[in-house]
Amino acid sequence: MNKKAANAGITAAHEFIKTFNSRDHELHSQSLNYPHIRLAKGHFSRIDSAQEFTELSRKIEPLLDEEGWHHTKIARLEVIHAGIDKAHLALINDRCHKDGSVYYSFETFWIATLINGHWGIQFRSSFLHAS
Repeated sequence: MNKKAANAGITAAHEFIKTFNSRDHELHSQSLNYPHIRLAKGHFSRIDSAQEFTELSRKIEPLLDEEGWHHTKIARLEVIHAGIDKAHLALINDRCHKDGSVYYSFETFWIATLINGHWGIQFRSSFLHAS
């Protein structure tokens, strides 16, 4: 396993969560590489640009508010494979209320990639269902 890529993948995952929690949609869009692919609830979606991701991120914010979301934390993170330009990551993410209590926990698989000198999350496949 390439340790440098493994560490870069871990850093990319933490950056994704940090920027997601900040609700700074433009900054959050920079934590990804594009095209960004997501598989959730049985549906593949492709996001081709940071601008497109920013717009989608803004649209889901009210849905998170409705479910009482305050922040997400990584409960578990394991690097499964890592080569020179990508890392496969298995995570368990917890959605939390303002008081820190976990109201939803789910497994997810991410691929962090190195493109043009930037490590970002490029693929996410989550076992995410209605909370």
